[in-house]
Parts: sequence; structure tokens; C-alpha cells
Amino acid sequence: MKERTKLALILAVFALFWFLPVGSDKLWAAVQESLALGHWYAREHVLLCLIPAFFIAGAISVFVSQASVMKYLGPQANKVLAYGVAAASGTILAVCSCTVLPLFASIHRRGAGLGPATAFLYSGPAISVLAIILTARVLGPELGIARAVGAISFAVIIGLLMHLIFRKEEAARQATGGVVLPDEVKGRRLWQDGLYFAAMVGILVFANWGKPTDGEGGAWALIHTAKWIITGAFGVLLVGALAAWFKKDELASWVDSTWTFAKQILPLLLGGVLIAGFLLGGPGGSERGLIPNSWIAQAVGGNSLLANLLASVVGAFMYFATLTEVPIVEGLLASGMGKGPALALLLAGPALSLPSMLVIRSVLGTKKTAVFVGLVIALSTVAGMVYGAIF
Repeated sequence: MKERTKLALILAVFALFWFLPVGSDKLWAAVQESLALGHWYAREHVLLCLIPAFFIAGAISVFVSQASVMKYLGPQANKVLAYGVAAASGTILAVCSCTVLPLFASIHRRGAGLGPATAFLYSGPAISVLAIILTARVLGPELGIARAVGAISFAVIIGLLMHLIFRKEEAARQATGGVVLPDEVKGRRLWQDGLYFAAMVGILVFANWGKPTDGEGGAWALIHTAKWIITGAFGVLLVGALAAWFKKDELASWVDSTWTFAKQILPLLLGGVLIAGFLLGGPGGSERGLIPNSWIAQAVGGNSLLANLLASVVGAFMYFATLTEVPIVEGLLASGMGKGPALALLLAGPALSLPSMLVIRSVLGTKKTAVFVGLVIALSTVAGMVYGAIF
């Protein structure tokens, strides 16, 4: 860092504290919201979402062969297969924008091409079947269908554009071997590793199975009632697989890899959560953040370019836990939000957040992260305007 840059940062921090309105009730309410969101995030997402995701990421890094990743997601893989696998992943995982990050970082490290990796990064939180169903039930079938079509299309389009924009850098990355070292020979069979990974994914999915909305029954409610029994069954399967098929040194490598991802990602995520809570309020769309939701609703009425762009930008920076975006958008629609901006927020919001941007930057760098975020915002804005013009 240059000396002038250091001086500018020091002066900026000094000015911040000099003009800080310490007597403002609004400021301290935003601080409380920041802490409330951090408290809620720690209790609701770290144990059940992030920790399982870290262990899955560590397992991918240690036990998934580089050849397999390169075959299905690498730069030379069949494009239809690579982007199909990446885009379909969200229908299985149903995770939030933060939980998908360890998995993205792991497959990128194993050699996945930038295009398929970023398609996976978008699709993981954006194409959840549960979220699409809930959107259709609560906000209307038109919005649910538009969200499904837009999210699946965006995953492929964003991945392809990222590949095209950075194809020279990606070619250099692959040519210099900047992915991982060669794999050791493993003694397990494919179905044994498959059960091991299925057990971890099962724990992640069913431990976080959302509570059905009022009056909703059927399979969703039945699974929610039995979710801890199902999760426990997957836990027993995981313990059995570890005891029967894994050596102590392999388990040690798995834990070390998991810890590496946790060290890289957790501090950035929690810092971003605190900032997001300070600016936009705590869980549930509180009005006590520095930027209240009522201001957002007033600014995104109608179907203008500005309204859709603002909805996309706000959605990209807000933090949405899995499925919480639907009731938040429902409240914003009731406050006067246009249907086009509502879709724009649904397409940009679950896939991104300020905490996730910080982590993506640590994996891809500033330039690629800025382009990825820009593509999500631009495509969401266009989709919102088209949808708002039709409906």
C-alpha cells in the first residue's frame, strides 16, 4: 500500500470519528440492529449452515479428484454438461448466499473453470426449489415462474460471460498449474465416497428445512416435522462411513482443509453481516437500520429504470437467509413496490450480499468480483423492467 493511500485512510477514519453523530438515536438504533443481525446470524446460520458447508468444502478439496472436477466443470469440459451441472446445483442445495461460498471456493481451487464456478456461485442460493415454490404460493404464480426462468437463465448467462470476459486470465491460470497439486491414490470405491458426500449434503439440506407457511401441508410440512429424524439418519450414515472407510490421516487432512476454509471465510462473513445490519436493519426487515425499508419501498414504486436498478442494488447488498426474501418482498409490495423491481430484488438478493461479496473478492480478486456483481445487478434490472412492462 502506497504512503498516500495510507494517509488517505487515516484522514478518512479521522473525519469519520470527527463528524460521528454520537448523540443521534438513529445511529445507536442502527448499531443495535447490526448487533441483532450478528446475534441472529450466529444462532441461526453458523452451526446448521456454515459448519456443514465448511466440512463439505474441505471434503471436496481433499477427497474429490481433480480429474473429476476438470471432467465436469473444468475449462475443457463439455459446455452443456458443465453449465447444466452448475445451474442445477441450486435445486439440490437450497442454501443462502453465504453458505454456498465455501463450496464455491473449494471447486474453484480444485480447478473448475471460472464460468461453471460462477454459474454454481449464482445458482446455489438463487434456484432453490423451495424458494421458487414459496414465491409462487405467496407472491403469485407469475412471479414464481419468472423467478425460476430468470434464475436458471442467469446462472448460465453469467457463467458464460465471466468465461468470455476473463478467458485469457483463465487460460494463464490453467497453464501455470495454479489450481492444486496432483491427487493421492484413494482406496475407496465411488459409491462409498458418494454415500459420504450424500450424508453431508443431507445434513445440510434437512437440518435447514424451512418451516411451512400458515395453512400449508403436504410433503413439505411432513418433512419439516420429521427433519431432525432425517438429519439424524444422515448423521449416523456419515459416522458409519467415516468409521468404516476412512483412515486417521485422511480425516486429519479433511479437518485441516475445513479449518482453512473457515479461517478464510468466517471473519469476512461476520464483518459483512454487521455492516449489512447497520445499513439495512436486522433480521426480518427492521425499520431501524440506517436505511429503513420504507425508504426503499418508496423509491422502487413503478417500473422505471431507476426503480429496477435500485431494487437490484439494494437486493445485492442486503443479506437474505434462505426463504426470508419472500416475506420481505411481500411487505415491500404491500408498501408500494412495483412488480418489476420485486422480481429484480428476488433475482439479485438471494444470490448476493455484502458479506458474500467480501468473501468472493478474497477468492477471485477485486476485478472479477466487481464484474460478477455488475452482471447480476444488470441482468436483474433488465429482467425486472421486462417483467414489469408485461405485468
